[in-house]
Amino acid sequence: MRQPVPDLPNIPILPRDRRRHAAHWAGLVAGSIACALLFQRLHLSAALLMGPIAAAIFFASRETHVRVPPRLFVFAQAIVGCMIARTMPLALLGEIGRSWPLFVMAVGSVLAASVALGWLMARWRLLPGTTAVWGSFPGAATAMVLMAEAFGADARLVALMQYLRVLLVGVVATAVTRLWLPDHVAGAPMFAAPPPLHWAALGETLALAASGAWLAIRLRIPAGGLLVPLFAGVVLQDTGLLAIELPWWLLASCYALVGWSIGLRFTPAILRHAARLLPRVVAGICTLIVTCCGLAWLLAHFAHVDPLTAYLATSPGGADTVAIIAASSPVNVPFVMAMQSARFIVVAFCGPALARAVARRVQ
Repeated sequence: MRQPVPDLPNIPILPRDRRRHAAHWAGLVAGSIACALLFQRLHLSAALLMGPIAAAIFFASRETHVRVPPRLFVFAQAIVGCMIARTMPLALLGEIGRSWPLFVMAVGSVLAASVALGWLMARWRLLPGTTAVWGSFPGAATAMVLMAEAFGADARLVALMQYLRVLLVGVVATAVTRLWLPDHVAGAPMFAAPPPLHWAALGETLALAASGAWLAIRLRIPAGGLLVPLFAGVVLQDTGLLAIELPWWLLASCYALVGWSIGLRFTPAILRHAARLLPRVVAGICTLIVTCCGLAWLLAHFAHVDPLTAYLATSPGGADTVAIIAASSPVNVPFVMAMQSARFIVVAFCGPALARAVARRVQ
């Protein structure tokens, strides 16, 4: 059954309240920048997204009535879809095809372990069925949260599970890599000069995002704001018809819109519920990480994949973090990214059906 996600009340803004409303938005923007800089300073992954979420949760806990316009939120989803498409060339299909038995085994095993974790959390009445499964799914965390909301899960609790897992997986993956290759892994610089901006490609990317968002709204495609530009972008980029250009300021703005949309839904009651769940959620995530370590050992032992490549390939989530670590390590980067991309594609297509099946079984 579809579980509606409660939203903030649509309270009209009177002229005398406009100045206070503008002050709330200014505070939200300033708080988001401060949190993002702090998280980046601490070398936490997805700082540009986590910062706005943290600031928005603070403002929502104080019952501040600010909200992101729905159409702007869908456009931000479309930009995130373009960003994922840029990292998923069709050439990865060749890597998958050459070793398809390994991919079937590894992707299926990680997905089965994730669904089992979601089923247990739903069975123990910690979370509703669909929310528990979407929160446990491996893959791009932002995409999972956006898809979960489109298919009726509580995006707030899904975000809590997904980004907490991203944090823990990133910490563990970084630690394992540094212990394995202490002389080869160097931290990425916090600030780097941006590459020159190609305005024509940026215009094409914005056109793809805008048309994908419009089509998703027009046809009411679940998670279409994310998925339509994603799959269209993969095809257009691979055929040479489009070069996806996403400057940092555009990505940061869209991450902020997505983060605010998620964080502003956290009420004091939801925060208290999340605090009660936190120890069990952390235990479940750690169990999933240990399970994936076991799968990596099997992959290394029976398929003769080097252990570090196997570990990064089976790491449950945080694909962007894994990509950064893999790129700075002497591992089979195409194999790692093909495994991560294949898992995301499977979840994108099978996730809704799996979530509904688990929800029916635990009712």
